[in-house]
Amino acid sequence: MNDPIIQGDPYYLSLSLIIMSFASYTMLNMIEQQPKERADRFNWNVGGAAVFGLGIWTMHVVSLLASDYRIIIDWTMLLILLVCVIIIYSALLVLRRTGLLRARLPFSAILMAVGSTLLHYTSMLSDSVSRLHMNWMLYALSFLASFAGAYLAFYWLERRRSGYMLRSSLALGFANMLMHQLGLHALTIEYDTILSTDLFNDYLFMLAFMLGIFTLIILSFSLTTWFSANRYSQINERYRLLVENSMDTIALISDGKWEYMNRAGLLLFETNDESDMIGKGIYRQLVESCHGEMEDWLKAGSQGEGTPARPIELQWKSMKGKPLHTEIVRASTTFSGRQIEQVIIRDISERKKNEELLINSEKLYVAGQLAAGIAHEIRNPLTSLKGFLQLIATGRASNGQFYAIMKSELVRIESIVSELLMLSKPQMYDFTHRDVRQIMAETVTLLETQAILHDVVIELRAEERPLWVLGVENQLKQVFINVIKNAIEAMPDGGVVSIDMSLDDAGAVGIRIRDEGCGISKEQLSTLGQPFYTTKDKGTGLGLMVTYKIVDNHQGQIAAESEMGVGTTFSIRLPFKERPVASEALMRI
Repeated sequence: MNDPIIQGDPYYLSLSLIIMSFASYTMLNMIEQQPKERADRFNWNVGGAAVFGLGIWTMHVVSLLASDYRIIIDWTMLLILLVCVIIIYSALLVLRRTGLLRARLPFSAILMAVGSTLLHYTSMLSDSVSRLHMNWMLYALSFLASFAGAYLAFYWLERRRSGYMLRSSLALGFANMLMHQLGLHALTIEYDTILSTDLFNDYLFMLAFMLGIFTLIILSFSLTTWFSANRYSQINERYRLLVENSMDTIALISDGKWEYMNRAGLLLFETNDESDMIGKGIYRQLVESCHGEMEDWLKAGSQGEGTPARPIELQWKSMKGKPLHTEIVRASTTFSGRQIEQVIIRDISERKKNEELLINSEKLYVAGQLAAGIAHEIRNPLTSLKGFLQLIATGRASNGQFYAIMKSELVRIESIVSELLMLSKPQMYDFTHRDVRQIMAETVTLLETQAILHDVVIELRAEERPLWVLGVENQLKQVFINVIKNAIEAMPDGGVVSIDMSLDDAGAVGIRIRDEGCGISKEQLSTLGQPFYTTKDKGTGLGLMVTYKIVDNHQGQIAAESEMGVGTTFSIRLPFKERPVASEALMRI
């Protein structure tokens, strides 16, 4: 135990260290750049394991040449090498198992240490061993050295810091060299045969043959890796150019911090220094009102929901305080065993301004149309009122003669104003469960007198079961009154108004109101519901507009079909809302 741990010719020791580090670098490079296809990954992992196993054996033989220990070379080495390659291949598989999380690195390092020490110790055995002694303390140290080197190499490989490949390769090389030197002292072997010249020549011949084959294999894998690395670097450069020259911001987010951001992102946030963004929290530049939405959005990605996710609109502030309206798209992925979010951020500030301008212009256009319609509709009765008042003022007509006409004109103005109020700002209503059969029955009773005067028969057919909807009774009644009154007035010579009510297959309450009038042309159908458009002599054109708005507020749909000379059918669909059992029992009480 007084002998130095590392002994032998420095030339051979340096050569063995170079061989081991080179094999380690080739293996790490191969597993790092392996393709996505499963079959190709298998080939590259097997190749990497084979290169590393051959490197360990070559280092072992060259190191023995630098020492006084006996070299054992026979065909059983191929079996030992095969077992070692299988164990190392298993270690590489475990290393790529992202599901194992933190256990991957130590478990992979243990397998690497098992494969390395197995090859070293078993390759020194032969059938001529007469006495064998193992220093288990030194054996444990050699195993720990191999484990520590593998763990450090895999740790640096996962982190991908600057120069990680060189550091990982040197860590594996030094650790296995140390394991080999400790192993030479841990295992004491006496052989019952003498290394004769003939046996030594046989060993040299077999050694030269195996070293030649192994060198060719290592060189072929090294060249393959070099070509693949060159191709990978070209592909990587293309992707880098695509990402860096993108007009949109492309960034990576990890643990609520910016991991990467392209040039477009730095320009968007008005900074030229990456350190202002990279490693900083994403919420620093995000408007506070958007924090909750961003947290929920990222949380959904970490749980594997919505990958890729729906785009959302968020507001940011640049480094100079400029407000930014953006649309952001996310795709969740894993990078180096960590959950990471890839986001594309598009600046839509200009689009928002244009949308605001468009909305304002549309509002002005609608307001202008509405004002023109109101002025037109109210001017006529006002002109009549003004004329009658002037006649009354001159005393050329009796005051009572025009009161009835003036009252009817005032009623007309009141009707226009009332219907306009229905189209004003949304108001708070108490939506309750209502049976539309009952509302329709009350409406029919209300309009029955008017129908009789026009020689019109109203036929109501409804299902026996309740047709519940969630709505405001007065508003729904107003819808039915408007549509049925139009149907009655569309048949001056009489006819039948058919009303059918049922629950359709889509789970909605369907109401069909059909008349036998002259019908409506396609051009007129396309303008139904527009303000102040009417085919009646005394209509305001607001009745159907109010009807459409009420149905929309109840989340329903209304449509009209018509055939000239046959009649018109209005179809109203309202969501069916089953009345709670407790409410029904309470009503019966």
